[in-house]
Amino acid sequence: MLNNNNYPTTGRAWFTVVILLLAYVLSFIDRQILNLLVGPIRADLGISDTQMSLLMGLSFAIFYTVAGIPLGRVADSRSRRGLIAWGIFFWSLMTAACGLAKTYWHFVLFRIGVGAGEAALSPAAYSLMADSFPPEKRATAISVYSMGIYLGAGMAFLLGGIVITWANAKGDVTLPVLGVIRPWQLIFLVLGVVGALFSLVLLAIREPTRKGVGAGVAVPLKDVGAYLLKIRKAVICHNFGFACLSFASYGASAWIPTFFIRTHGLTAGEVGIYYGSLVMVAGSLGIVFGGRLSDYLARKGHQDANMRVGLLSAVLTLMCNVVFLVDNMTLLWVIMFFNVFTVAMPFGVAPAAIQEVMPNSMRGQASAIYLFVITLIGLGIGPTAVALVTDYVFQDDMAVRYSIFWVASVITIGAVVLLWLGIKPYREARETLAAWGARQEQNA
Repeated sequence: MLNNNNYPTTGRAWFTVVILLLAYVLSFIDRQILNLLVGPIRADLGISDTQMSLLMGLSFAIFYTVAGIPLGRVADSRSRRGLIAWGIFFWSLMTAACGLAKTYWHFVLFRIGVGAGEAALSPAAYSLMADSFPPEKRATAISVYSMGIYLGAGMAFLLGGIVITWANAKGDVTLPVLGVIRPWQLIFLVLGVVGALFSLVLLAIREPTRKGVGAGVAVPLKDVGAYLLKIRKAVICHNFGFACLSFASYGASAWIPTFFIRTHGLTAGEVGIYYGSLVMVAGSLGIVFGGRLSDYLARKGHQDANMRVGLLSAVLTLMCNVVFLVDNMTLLWVIMFFNVFTVAMPFGVAPAAIQEVMPNSMRGQASAIYLFVITLIGLGIGPTAVALVTDYVFQDDMAVRYSIFWVASVITIGAVVLLWLGIKPYREARETLAAWGARQEQNA
């Protein structure tokens, strides 16, 4: 059984993280750019908030989750670098195609393609990083990679804000072959070209040897399922606890730009610049702080450090949700900074937690299952839940602030309960892994 613990040099390991971070940033720009373009896309396609939310979430999430599990299995046995490169190339083509969509259903189809392509990234990336860093440094490394969520989302808002401001001055553009292109369509075309070119950068990554318990062992799919059943309490509380936080995060962030526009009278360009900058700074600081805190607690001997950080972030986020009810703009921006900071804290430690309870040869698949749950629940349902409450409970577009507040708060309470219940089973899952590894050594 292969168990090579010679990790890459620090420089090589962090070089890998930087490239993966850039890929994640690109994926989140492609994923989140819709959130600032609600107005022009709704106007051109003639759709409602609920239909728009399906473009933001469910159409992307379904195939992201469906494709993720088989691609996670590929990540456990094939070249992770190659898998990521092909995934980037494919989702970039689909992003460009979104810019050519003429009808709502064309747009839905291409968003499905973006989701399927992006499913190749994170399971393989988590596996690469777990084999590049020793356990006491993994939460920080994966948290730095996960900064891509907030750098990408923030850049999506900034890019969208700049383009909208430019469009108000310039209007439509005419391109060779494609003809007249609306500004929102041009964004997708440019992002698609940039992503396709970036896929070549993945060739600079050097595959690390697979390490840790179960490294180099070919594991049948049924054995993966059997192992997950052994630690099912930890898996359920972990996956669904963090999925509740993902639900609150995606549900709120999808509509926060609209909240600023409808409730506080900001223009889309202003929201893109102000909120986009805040997301990049507060989100990046929050997610790295969460990883550093988890590694600190782990060094102090806490086997459940990742779960503790998740629980802390849920409690703090629940308190910060009051931001959606605040009218004073200065106070609102201050609380919004802390809201984004606390929301970001768990999304590096959550995938890091999986690496600590799964054998090496099952990490990609377990990560894909985690992404299946949090994406289907978070991105798939979160934005639509807020839209449905606005459209059918309050029946008033101007009530979006209350929809965000109630949806985010109720689901975050669920996260608090699940993560608290999951702390003891998570510690037991780490003991299960140690026992599994000992048996494998005896049988080798």
